[in-house]
Amino acid sequence: MAGYSTNMRVKLPLLCFILEAITIILFALFVRYDTETDAREWHQELRDHNKSNIDNDFYFRYPSFQDVHTMIFIGFGFLMTFLQCYGFSSVAFNFLIAAFGLQWSTLIQGFFHGFHDGKIHVGIESMINADFCTGAVLISFGAVLGKASPVQLLIMTLFEVTLFGINEYVILNIVAAKDAGGSMTIHTFGAYYGLVVAWVLYRPQLDKSRHKERSVYHSDLFAMIGTIYLWMFWPSFNSAVTAHGDDQHRTAMNTYYSLAACTLATFAMSALVSSEGKLDMVHIQNAALAGGVIVGTSAEMMLTPFGAMIAGFLAGVISTLGFKFLTPRLDSKLKIQDTCGVHNLHGMPGVLGAIIGAIVAALATADIYGEGMEDVFPLIADGSRTAQSQGVYQFVALFVALGFALIGGAVVGFILKIPALGSPPDTQCFEDNIFWEVPEEDAGHGQMLAVSTEDNGKHAQA
Repeated sequence: MAGYSTNMRVKLPLLCFILEAITIILFALFVRYDTETDAREWHQELRDHNKSNIDNDFYFRYPSFQDVHTMIFIGFGFLMTFLQCYGFSSVAFNFLIAAFGLQWSTLIQGFFHGFHDGKIHVGIESMINADFCTGAVLISFGAVLGKASPVQLLIMTLFEVTLFGINEYVILNIVAAKDAGGSMTIHTFGAYYGLVVAWVLYRPQLDKSRHKERSVYHSDLFAMIGTIYLWMFWPSFNSAVTAHGDDQHRTAMNTYYSLAACTLATFAMSALVSSEGKLDMVHIQNAALAGGVIVGTSAEMMLTPFGAMIAGFLAGVISTLGFKFLTPRLDSKLKIQDTCGVHNLHGMPGVLGAIIGAIVAALATADIYGEGMEDVFPLIADGSRTAQSQGVYQFVALFVALGFALIGGAVVGFILKIPALGSPPDTQCFEDNIFWEVPEEDAGHGQMLAVSTEDNGKHAQA
């Protein structure tokens, strides 16, 4: 029965064709080039406003888009290759859901943010925002890595992107909170959505596959490639859609210093919590990135370089402790099997980032920001809010993100439990064989590894 339900020959092609057909039809009905992309409108803009082609936003935003795109497809993809028998699935399922997610998010975000005269107008900024949304989906993917079929992942993406668009609209437009780097809208939402899905899909017999949940030397090395890409480009991620000039410059700089401090804290804590004082590659691969998450909300603000470093150092400490002590307890006590530890890299740092953003917003003054207040906190600048009330709204936004993640994740988790969606059995999690044509020697290696582990267990009992 398990072999039949996990056979993707019909269900995966059918779902891909249906989703892509619906997306193409909706694009044909609603999506149009924006002014800076449309041939006729842009040349009229050049003529009417005495502009040159260099004024096109493409030349300001595309370098950031390239960096964010690299993070999504290489950074996240390779970060998840640490599992010894799941490399094909880690990279390729990341590829699959990101490719669908960026299309669907263009529509969902477009209806909320770029809908004019009955059409969605797209350009370089909408491409960046679609990648941001996809980032949240890939964070959630990390929580269920190795335990879900590609069909389940596509359905999870379909619902999550829709919820992301609504959540983002409420936070940015109704609550009017600031969240340039997405501590709330991307990291907190993505992490807790994925964790709740993992909780609903809890597998009490997962011990049958635990021997494959480990890494080997080369798989950890591949995962470290993902870490380095993410670490290098995270300043672009946080600053990609902030206002030109000092805002973008400051956001990148704050992220840069936060990541650097976070890395030192991670190395220090990894050695400290080891009984033999040795470093753990899991900590370095993940916790060293938490500095980019924790300043996601506040990086645009006047956090100051030393403030960014304090935040980053705190993120490294908390994230490493989470991997060492909290993840095992989430599994054993709360029945949350968090494969990639997204709670430590994205969840806790995302919540802390939202709190730091609220505090920094509440301390904003005209002396500190000057005329720059209009870019960072427009409602404070025009007198609609005080700094203290803006800080309160930042806190409110955090609970909005958590609400959408927890409720949405629970509902979608129950949908994903439908047997026909091809969830792998408990004995075949964390391995490529069930969904992929795997080269013979690798398939044999996986089988030998399983036999070896079983033998070791029998010897231990004896």
